[in-house]
Amino acid sequence: MADYKYIRVPKQISLTEYEQNGYCLAPSKYSRFLPCDTVNYMSLDELCTESKKKISFSIKNEYYYSEIGDIDVTNGGVNHSKFYGINLPSENPKELKQGDIVISTVRTYRGGIGFIYDNLENHCCSPAILVIRDVSKKITKEYLLSVLRTDFFIEQISGFLNRGMYPRLDKEAMKHILIPIPKSNEILRYITLLTKAYLNKIATIKKRHETIFDVIENELISNQKPNKFKFELPTIKEIEEVGRLDTGIYTEQFKRIKFLIQNYTNNFFFIDKNKIKSGSTPEVRFIGNIKALKNRWVTPTHCSDFGTVTEERINIEGNNNINEDCILLINRTSKGGIGEFVGIAGYYNYTEFGQGHHNQGMYRVFNYSKDKLLFMLCFLNCSLMRKYCAGLSVGSKMKELKIEQFLQIPFPNFPEAKQKEISLLYHNPTSNYEIETFTLDNFLEQDNAFNETAGIFELDKTAKQLKEILNKAIDDIANDKEVNITFYFAKLNEGSLTGNLFDL
Repeated sequence: MADYKYIRVPKQISLTEYEQNGYCLAPSKYSRFLPCDTVNYMSLDELCTESKKKISFSIKNEYYYSEIGDIDVTNGGVNHSKFYGINLPSENPKELKQGDIVISTVRTYRGGIGFIYDNLENHCCSPAILVIRDVSKKITKEYLLSVLRTDFFIEQISGFLNRGMYPRLDKEAMKHILIPIPKSNEILRYITLLTKAYLNKIATIKKRHETIFDVIENELISNQKPNKFKFELPTIKEIEEVGRLDTGIYTEQFKRIKFLIQNYTNNFFFIDKNKIKSGSTPEVRFIGNIKALKNRWVTPTHCSDFGTVTEERINIEGNNNINEDCILLINRTSKGGIGEFVGIAGYYNYTEFGQGHHNQGMYRVFNYSKDKLLFMLCFLNCSLMRKYCAGLSVGSKMKELKIEQFLQIPFPNFPEAKQKEISLLYHNPTSNYEIETFTLDNFLEQDNAFNETAGIFELDKTAKQLKEILNKAIDDIANDKEVNITFYFAKLNEGSLTGNLFDL
């Protein structure tokens, strides 16, 4: 129960409850969601309207389709796949529009709450997704989204398990979900602005990521030697040298990408075998019976598709294998055995993160210049290399790339100026996030100006800052505390704010 903020075990129970629970005194039988009783609440059912509109699709047209798994639980972004109408996974897909809030109705307690930022024609989703399009004038859609993406909402869903209800979000469940109402329009405006800025950053990260792809592919395709690609089936000698048949390296797609890289006018290079190392299980050290907590522990689940470290973990004190800037390469897929997720790289900024540790599911590449290191990261994460790494991977149930496979990956030897251009799209240390100048009136404008020059690393960093401030503000509202309207990075220190500035 210590992990919950709002679910508590009552101090006393009635004989009726005791009898209804089979004369069992287990705390889980009596735990309840117990919000602060001095706060003004309205039910989710009262504050919004579920959109149940279906699309009438044509089998010949293309559609953007979002599944439950397309909702990014880390940032609320919503991905999609393209299908012709005849291949749509659902016969009754729901309509999606820009500005919709989407909630997974299955296992909602896992945090499947997102926001449709893109304006896409023919966008639809699984019937298992609840779509919120209209909200009451007492709040804003951004405010509602922020509440839904906090523990206050998730713990209410989890609380259904202890009330004999299946934790599925439907019309009946919406009647039981409480949303705290802010005490003033100023606080409502503050949270609305923070949420808009957060959503802008998540959307800009995606666009910056796509720009990097375009720069890489344009440079690669526009600067080819006169040789022409010709696909040939593998020879007996080639198969004997590889020693495998269960591989994708003989496919036309794999060979075409390999040719494209090795046919680049400025040639290509490989990772230096002395500049890549494997991970290890961290040492365990105890002080008495308590694990000593100190440094960051990065695992494959902490690296996003955009090359950022999505989460922090505190590692048990002991050996550290990260002592400098490096990129961390995922050597085993963490997404349902799909090979294209092997080889994704994440950037570990030693100046920001300090000493840390990564496990066996990752390799680290180090001792390159920062621009080259970040170019390699961006290249590995581009769409071409997702397909290439999928072909190169080994294993059937869990796809994997061993060090010897990473050493076989060719990187085009882009000119230093081009590598720097790509590097700056990912990490631009000259971007300044001038928090001390922000007010409610100028915040969104100045935040957008920062986004114009910031790299993915800076956008991700400031998005996390805004999320921390949002979570604190929502928590204060839910606990009937005064909301401090601030744009400073507020770290909790024994229940109070330190007021530290999150400098860039």
